[in-house]
Amino acid sequence: MSTVKLNWGTGLVIGMLLFIGFILYFVITMMTDSKFDHELVVEDYYKQELILNEQLEARQNLAILSEPIRGKKTAEGWVLEFPKELQNKIKGNVFLYRPSDKHLDSDFPFVLSESNLLIPETRLLDGRWNISVTWQHEGKPFLYETSINY
Repeated sequence: MSTVKLNWGTGLVIGMLLFIGFILYFVITMMTDSKFDHELVVEDYYKQELILNEQLEARQNLAILSEPIRGKKTAEGWVLEFPKELQNKIKGNVFLYRPSDKHLDSDFPFVLSESNLLIPETRLLDGRWNISVTWQHEGKPFLYETSINY
């Protein structure tokens, strides 16, 4: 019987091949398994990047309001309190973004009847939400964004 001797060079090559095989196994598993989702955060990423300057201007316009917009949780849902100067003067759009499930995202128009905007509890499940409210006032665009845990 002959014995096979392994020197340190052969052992090093075998170790490297095993490590490479281990890494390739996990890469292939991650790419082919359907339970690992590889979607972009938003579908139209590049389109949204092009309107970035308009969004920055709309965010900066919040500074001209007499007081900041405040949000709070109530029994009916999430209430956004606008400054009194905007009462009965604005129409806009609310976008609810759920980072964990794009199927829960929703978009709806609003008309401010008082100085409060109610986002109904039926639209909000427990968890994290990103809220974007856009509107025009005296020819200027406004964008209010916040993240909440409902």
